Amino acid sequence: MGIITKRESLGRSELESLVKLALDEAQQRGMDQAEAAASQDTGLSATARLGEVESLEYTNDRGIGITVFKDSRKGNASTSDLSPEAIREAVAKACTFATLTARDKYSGLADPELLCKDIRDLDLDHPWDLDADRAIAMAIESEAAGLQCDPRISNSEGATVSTNRGTRAYGNTHGFVGSFSKTSHSVTCVLLAEADGLMQRDYHYTAARDAEKLEAVGEVGRRAAEKTVSRLGARKIKTTRAPVLYVPEVARGFIGHAIGAISGGAQYRRSSFLLDAVGETVFPDFVNIEERPHLPGAMASASYDGEGVATYDRDIVAGGVLQAYILGSYSARRLGLTTTANAGGSQNLVIPGSGQSQAELISKMGTGLIVQELIGQGVNGVTGDYSRGAVGHWVENGEIQYPVHEVTIAGNLRELYQRIAAIGNDQDIRSGIRCGSILVEEMTIAGA
Repeated sequence: MGIITKRESLGRSELESLVKLALDEAQQRGMDQAEAAASQDTGLSATARLGEVESLEYTNDRGIGITVFKDSRKGNASTSDLSPEAIREAVAKACTFATLTARDKYSGLADPELLCKDIRDLDLDHPWDLDADRAIAMAIESEAAGLQCDPRISNSEGATVSTNRGTRAYGNTHGFVGSFSKTSHSVTCVLLAEADGLMQRDYHYTAARDAEKLEAVGEVGRRAAEKTVSRLGARKIKTTRAPVLYVPEVARGFIGHAIGAISGGAQYRRSSFLLDAVGETVFPDFVNIEERPHLPGAMASASYDGEGVATYDRDIVAGGVLQAYILGSYSARRLGLTTTANAGGSQNLVIPGSGQSQAELISKMGTGLIVQELIGQGVNGVTGDYSRGAVGHWVENGEIQYPVHEVTIAGNLRELYQRIAAIGNDQDIRSGIRCGSILVEEMTIAGA
């Protein structure tokens, strides 16, 4: 294989060849096991602010990482130089490091019988032929649409149009070598509004694997304007206990705390508020969390995980009961279990709704707080104690009354999950957790 001297994009077969080179080198150096992952990313991002180009960025990044195992010791190294000489040098470094690290009987590759044998086409690769001029024009158009919506829109943090295409190849010395390409495209607009000397900020974005499925750029700007203006006149409220409705953008993070707590690392380190919770009722009986790795075109679809293990459909929570943890091979071995094909994280968590729209949930709430943004990191993953700054709208008699700011919502996640009263059918599909609005029947809301 000749030396790669140009910055052209590398395809799947080329990256697979680099992975095989690294694995062959590791075996020739007497390693017991080895794995390698190579990547190529190209992208374009254009930001416009107040009708002018603020930034234009082109990326063309690539690299390879190699991990080797010898006598239960592990070493790893990486390089962005993809010449054969540099790869062999990186492997040599990894092999040296493997003589210096401590023994760990749980380390090593995934079991060979679990490796993926059928790499599916999951409809993830939709390159967007977008040049800089067109990206700039789209960003300007999105921002202009928002600025023109309302005279109270006084300023902008800009609109950004981005496209990225990444190719990944992974292989190990159990004989697995696989690769895939995926794209991600987005349009974001951030606006500021002013009334009575006070300013508010909000944003809207659209994201998809296929640019044809993005919202129109003008609509992104208009939605950003609508959301920003709706925050004007925000008030403080008195401390109370009341229902809280998380909109989908923040509901997925609320669920995400449970996902972090059932990850293998949190479990074997004994640092989880859901410690040893498999078989326990964590949510009400209408709550299900489904992992669906093979959804076509979804944001977290994959045929195999970060260790080459074949992914599969499973129910993490069924009828409110936790069925299993989220494990890679290492954490599974530490727990005396089998990997759940989650090395690198979960793939497409789907939380089905309970049949109501967001408007119906607001009506059902009666009086309470709609949370549209969370501030701060007040979540204790060990105890489940939860305290976050919040921005949103106050509801009375099932109708939105006025915007609210400078409040804190608090409770313990173990209890809060049990208080989920309904999940909306307004599912947000822009991330790896597909969830609608979540209504929690009561929380502490600390205000003035």
